[in-house]
Amino acid sequence: MFVFVCAGCGARLTTRLSEVALPVHAHQKYGNGTQLPVLMESGTFAVDPEPWGPPWRPWSQVDPDEAAARGIHAPLHALSDSAPGAIVIAPGDVRGTLLILERSGGSCCGLDGADGPNMACEACGLPVASRIDDCSLWQAVWLAPNAVRRCPVDGADAVPLSWEELMTEGSGTPPFEPLARWGQRVEPNHWWSWSPQWEAAAGQALAHLLVASEGRPVTVPDGLPTEVFRRTLDALLPTGPPARRAVLAGPKRPAVGADADIVLVPVHPRTGKTWTPAGPAASAHPVPLPFGVWLWLAFPEPYPPVLASGVTPGHVLRDDPPAPRPRHAFRADPETFRHTLVRMPAVRSPWLREILQNLTQHIRAGIF
Repeated sequence: MFVFVCAGCGARLTTRLSEVALPVHAHQKYGNGTQLPVLMESGTFAVDPEPWGPPWRPWSQVDPDEAAARGIHAPLHALSDSAPGAIVIAPGDVRGTLLILERSGGSCCGLDGADGPNMACEACGLPVASRIDDCSLWQAVWLAPNAVRRCPVDGADAVPLSWEELMTEGSGTPPFEPLARWGQRVEPNHWWSWSPQWEAAAGQALAHLLVASEGRPVTVPDGLPTEVFRRTLDALLPTGPPARRAVLAGPKRPAVGADADIVLVPVHPRTGKTWTPAGPAASAHPVPLPFGVWLWLAFPEPYPPVLASGVTPGHVLRDDPPAPRPRHAFRADPETFRHTLVRMPAVRSPWLREILQNLTQHIRAGIF
């Protein structure tokens, strides 16, 4: 367990926290005017190893060798020149801070951190964090890595669950959910949408699937994986060469044979490690998925969930509406896709570079 303290005066700035993997959707911007929930579970923190946030430098001012040294192999709109290692926590886990009012402008419905750290240590006034709660952004507090220190406290972190334990105690992430515009209430017949977490996870996975395809068609399992991946894969990959086969693999799944070229596998939510298959599938190309998304793909649940208290008595007449569904086809998050693909050396291939160059047109065509 850890707490974070001010690097200037040592004042305590957080509650006791345990480290978890950085969520795939940490920097996602979703929709327009959408009210997103808190990013991090209370009592946890995650570290972003890359720089993120202001100041930003346009790509035209970035030397290609510098970009390559930072693990970026294709053009982006801009690069962050902030310090790497920012720590993200839930807003309710912050202590001993004050908002810097003069750094809270320029956003739409809340705070977006575009002016730099907007929270200061209450004891000494040092800017220490950025509160993010604007519309279309996940609510979070990002501690500035050069303004805070991590200190161990009494009480050891719980040992991460094994994959077997995680299958018993972990939970899936539903593929769609009710969302609200800023300031609106969520009601039974509200706006149902594909989960933003799923769209971010699919954006990351599609980058890996394209690289694993080697420019050939890719087949995915029937059911929800088809709904999530096939339309985009069919639009971006050719139809002629023999297809590569992608399958779901992971704990409690059937053993994967040697005919699988690609495996869709879970990432441990605590450690960030990807599950690794054994046997003939060990040489297959892994495509990582957040555990909650993978679990729902691998073991789909009835939705909405069945009441745990039992069945409805036989004499009660029911006319329930069908399970709510989004009104549009699934679309992966394009910026998460871009963020992942430019950090993969294979993006230097001309056909992958062309997909990136045409990403705006793909978005307009509804492919993303």
